[in-house]
Amino acid sequence: MVKLGKFYGIGVGPGDPELLTVKAVKRLQAVPVICYPACRPGAGSYALRIVEDLIEDKTRLKGMLFPMEKEMERLIPVWKESVEIIFGHLSKGEDVAFITEGDPFFYSTFVYLYHLMREIHPEVFIEIVPAVSSITACSVRAEMPLAMADERVAILPATYEEGFLKDALNLFDTVVFIKVNSVLPQLIHLLEEMNLLGNAVMVERCGSPQERVVKDLRTLKEEKTNYLSLVIVKKENRVPILMEVGR
Repeated sequence: MVKLGKFYGIGVGPGDPELLTVKAVKRLQAVPVICYPACRPGAGSYALRIVEDLIEDKTRLKGMLFPMEKEMERLIPVWKESVEIIFGHLSKGEDVAFITEGDPFFYSTFVYLYHLMREIHPEVFIEIVPAVSSITACSVRAEMPLAMADERVAILPATYEEGFLKDALNLFDTVVFIKVNSVLPQLIHLLEEMNLLGNAVMVERCGSPQERVVKDLRTLKEEKTNYLSLVIVKKENRVPILMEVGR
């Protein structure tokens, strides 16, 4: 009887290949099959672009369909099909890695595969390789520390209703808005209304050659941004205050 292969969920970070972890590189070099998410058959993959220079044998690559769709009744059968394709390799004793941009357990396509694999094939060994998340990487690129001392941080999609966004901005010292591209004009208007626009920075395609850091969001009112964008709002820079107290 053939021993089942191992299934790896590997985060490849926000976009810069040099931010890949040592463990991620070792796993990717060792596994015979590397799966990557694609929104349609034959389409490219942001996660794949991050690691493709590390992979000499491109025959190891296998695209998995993850359509840009919100209806669960349509998505679940597609995810189940991907699980069975992966299990087909595992049942032949082949280890399989599924790569995802950012971290595998933070707003990641891998989470759906993980839960379905656990449910349908609980005998499969799964190892998750964490990664540098876009949140921390963008904080560094924006030169805006996420938190100091007892500061509170919130991370949420900008697509939530306005009242919820206001509450977060009122309750937390730092708010990271993800999924901003479709609602950026509305978010800018809200930040203006709350007198917080000067406290906001947008980072787009962090770590990639197309990276952009924008510290004046007013310049983006009429502009369409990439899906891989987020906005960090920090109400007060407490570093100078804390340093003064410590003197």
